[in-house]
Amino acid sequence: MSKFKALMRSPRVWILIICVLLSLVALHPNPLADGVVIKAVARNSSAVNAGIESPKPNTIPSALERLTAINNKPVHTIDDYLALTKELPLNRTVQITTNRGTYKLMPITIYETVDLGNETRVEERNVTINGTSLMQNVTISVPKTAMKPVGMEPLGLSVVPTPTTNLRKGLDLQGGTRVLLRPEEAVDDAVIESMVDSMKERLNVYGLSDITVTPVKDRLQGGTFILVELAGATEAEARNLLSKQGKFEAKIGDETVFKGGNDITYVCRTAECSGIDPNRGCMPNQGGGYSCSYFFAISLSAEAAARHASITRDLAVIGTPPEDYLSQNLTLFLDDALVRELRIGASLKGSETTQVQISGFGTGVSQQEAMTNTLDDMKQLQTVLVTGSLPAKIVIEKIDTVSPKLGSLFIKNALIMGLLAIVAVTAVLLARYRKVWLALPIVSTVVAEIVIIIGWYALSGSSLDLAAIAGIIVTIGTGVDHQVIITDETIRRSGSAIISWADKLKQAFFIIFSSVATVAVAMFFLYVAGAGLLRGFAVTTMVGLFFGLFVTRPAYAKIVEIFLKE
Repeated sequence: MSKFKALMRSPRVWILIICVLLSLVALHPNPLADGVVIKAVARNSSAVNAGIESPKPNTIPSALERLTAINNKPVHTIDDYLALTKELPLNRTVQITTNRGTYKLMPITIYETVDLGNETRVEERNVTINGTSLMQNVTISVPKTAMKPVGMEPLGLSVVPTPTTNLRKGLDLQGGTRVLLRPEEAVDDAVIESMVDSMKERLNVYGLSDITVTPVKDRLQGGTFILVELAGATEAEARNLLSKQGKFEAKIGDETVFKGGNDITYVCRTAECSGIDPNRGCMPNQGGGYSCSYFFAISLSAEAAARHASITRDLAVIGTPPEDYLSQNLTLFLDDALVRELRIGASLKGSETTQVQISGFGTGVSQQEAMTNTLDDMKQLQTVLVTGSLPAKIVIEKIDTVSPKLGSLFIKNALIMGLLAIVAVTAVLLARYRKVWLALPIVSTVVAEIVIIIGWYALSGSSLDLAAIAGIIVTIGTGVDHQVIITDETIRRSGSAIISWADKLKQAFFIIFSSVATVAVAMFFLYVAGAGLLRGFAVTTMVGLFFGLFVTRPAYAKIVEIFLKE
């Protein structure tokens, strides 16, 4: 009991206890967490229109909005959410209940083309007979179709299971795609920062969550890169959104009418003015498969509208009303490649119109695949029009994809190996010292050090990934080594009455300081020269060494001093 009182009177022990408690508060453990939380909200979606806000990137996990029910049916898991969203009735309001309130959403309905057979009708046409042009009634067979509602687009919500702690998991542990991009030409830091901001905007508009875009430099070989981490995104999505400059131009002849970005003031992404084109729908292709048409409306700036009027003022009109149009088409280019050519109605000749309808199409083996590809193409083009082009062309230097299942397996294996390591260290210490009261403080201090490092990650908002776990392992190894040095120095010199306890610990800490200084110098140069994972490993190791040197090692030294003093 006297030794326990001595421990409680030690400031160094209290510093350790306070750091552990603060780390637990920062982690906010909640092992019984239930339900799902809203991780991101797609722009111009039915969720945004209902007033649901997308969380900010720095929002702590425990502060995310938790979705509790859909149409008064409880949501406990991701499977519950998926099942309830599949059962939503068409053209009906959806009620979403969260821990912050209740919202009413009107999702976008998806239509498919239904073949109703052919109908016969008589049309008056100009027919040439023996060189004479005559108007004659001609009977033709026309395919008849109708648009049938078959489902709804997603509500615009990206949900994940309710976090059990405030610890953010990195890409390696939750799955996703990591892309290393390089500008095609040498650019300065200002252009790189502009590209980073544009990419963040583009990825946010597309509706992806957990986005990290950071500039990195290779200080050994030179060169500047952009590291993009997309949690939950596929490799195809990453390539489509990041491999292109996104330079969009609409031309009439050789003259540019408008560009993506500043020339476009609004891009419609709601059901009223975007989606599968109800007039064209989806049709089977002659060579097999299906193709679907999409449309969406955009609003132009006054300057772009004036350019349109000036360019079209002198164009000729072809055809007769209502099928009359201008002699030149509106051609759409994405990254200098022609993606669509549209006719311009005669009524728009010389008109300073600010309202333009963009159309396109997508294909697929099945009708459902064609619809999915069509809507994805439309969404990507809308994203480019909203965000504009990047200031420089880029190339993908490297791309890595980690599946969510593999990430969860990493976590499971890391926990198992951590427990096995603690058991192994305890066994070795018991075999060496043959005293439980010497082995347990070392193990307890190691566990406290792990909690403090993880708590720092939660408090700083950094993501825990495999590099961080490797840094923690290094820190644990050096921590056990340093504590063994402290124990051996004090035990070896405990028989000498001449040497004071301060001198014993001073000798031990001289060795520890030398070891920490060596590792710190190595980690500093690794941080300066490295990029991405290398920097994460270096930061974690230096943070662990800092807390070990100023918190856990002094506390352990005091514990050893108290228990060895007779």
